[in-house]
Amino acid sequence: MLIGYSVNAEFPMVALLEISGQPFTLEQIAQVAQAALEPKLSPTLSEAAYRRIAAAREVVETLLRNGKVVYGVNTGFGKLADVRIPTDELDELQVNLVRSHAAGIGAPLSEEETRALMLLRANVLATGYSGCRPVVVETLLQMLARGVTPRIPQKGSVGASGDLAPLAHLALALIGEGECLWEERWVASSEALRASGIAPLHLRAKEGLALLNGTQAMAAVGALALLRAERVVKLADLAGAMSLEALRGTPAAFDPRIHRARPHKGQEASAAHLRGLLENSEIRKSHLYNDPRVQDAYSLRCMPQVHGAVRTALAHAREVVEIESGSATDNPLVFAETREIVSGGNFHGAPLAAVFDYAAITLTDLMSIMERRIDRLINPDLNDTLPAFLSAHPGVSSGYMIAHVCAASLLNEAKVLAHPASVDSVPTSGGKEDHVSMGMTGALKLRQIVENAEHVLAIELITAAEGLDYRRPLRSSEPIEKAFTHIRAIVPRLTADRSLSHGIESLARAIRRSQLDGFLE
Repeated sequence: MLIGYSVNAEFPMVALLEISGQPFTLEQIAQVAQAALEPKLSPTLSEAAYRRIAAAREVVETLLRNGKVVYGVNTGFGKLADVRIPTDELDELQVNLVRSHAAGIGAPLSEEETRALMLLRANVLATGYSGCRPVVVETLLQMLARGVTPRIPQKGSVGASGDLAPLAHLALALIGEGECLWEERWVASSEALRASGIAPLHLRAKEGLALLNGTQAMAAVGALALLRAERVVKLADLAGAMSLEALRGTPAAFDPRIHRARPHKGQEASAAHLRGLLENSEIRKSHLYNDPRVQDAYSLRCMPQVHGAVRTALAHAREVVEIESGSATDNPLVFAETREIVSGGNFHGAPLAAVFDYAAITLTDLMSIMERRIDRLINPDLNDTLPAFLSAHPGVSSGYMIAHVCAASLLNEAKVLAHPASVDSVPTSGGKEDHVSMGMTGALKLRQIVENAEHVLAIELITAAEGLDYRRPLRSSEPIEKAFTHIRAIVPRLTADRSLSHGIESLARAIRRSQLDGFLE
């Protein structure tokens, strides 16, 4: 929740988001993630969270003074948990943990994904179960506020004990090692911290482990992908409604009585959205009483059922991610009330891994039904009321023939990526970590499927708009005509063959940037 504004003599005025280990909505996560591109949203630590963190830290300090052996505090890690570490080497243990676990590879996470990760990790520590000092959380929040973004390779996590490699790269930046994005260029973390006025952390007992154990990399990537996916499925209703109009189909299958008889929330919501989009269409009225067809093809008639199933899956995934955003995923956990430190497995990414796979599967099915509608719009064997391939001069011109081929290619890739990652497990850490979630793999696959879906959605919107041009002078409903005008401002009508890539990419970018959000219900 936004709680006010702060003026700093060195840094510009920023909005404040108070964190206290509470769950965040996907929208709140995205707001902080995108603040590097817009006016910065600066999270601050609540007083209650500060007290909880300090109380848990005092438990750790007391146990150390009393010589108690505690995993990750004065022992080795994983298979080396039975190795006792001397007191004078405890700080070195934490630094070595961070350095050794920073083994990620590949391209870095995007700036938005990294900022989301930083917010989620700070919020986990703010629950007060990790045993770190408050300065650890405060340093993370300072980096968010001042635009210091660690370079975090996206590959190398198996999702238990959480996202170890990605979070180690985050921790590496906090201690002044590795690289950060600072003022739009990659620089040494030490340079970025110095330039932004942030002191690098000197890790104390358990603090390296507190930064590394958890699911925040997969949660960050997945959360932002889910928001994009929710937009895609709602705009798929718009694309489907436009295709229905271009094909002179009937909205009878969206009758509310049908959907009350099978009251899945997603299905009912999609049917209601379609009814609203199609209301008072001249095109529908033109063939209402003289249409010999009894039923449309499934890709038109079953939109509420298919689109609705995707909505339901994404709603479940949202619920899981939002719960995770305010959950303690460290190990061991410090319970200040009873002054105990207890080892468990909250770092395991199974809850997220499962819903990311679920979302990926249903989004791929959504792409499949969109691809079928694209084919129906351009295929003269399936539709004899529009020119072949929506070409103004079929034969001489190929029209949208290869746009459909592109959609088929993207769908094929999504089908491969939709194979669930969560059903696989490769034992690691000498067999100590013998069942892992592969949740980060699931999140990265979901992100790619969403990107493919945005492009297939763009292709359907473009081809449906082209089909509507062939229904002139008849006009569709008011919302569809507004959408048509918006699409035409980005992608002009195809009067002669041209390269189609730019138009597809431009419309997909407009979808991603929320420029069509006015057509969501």
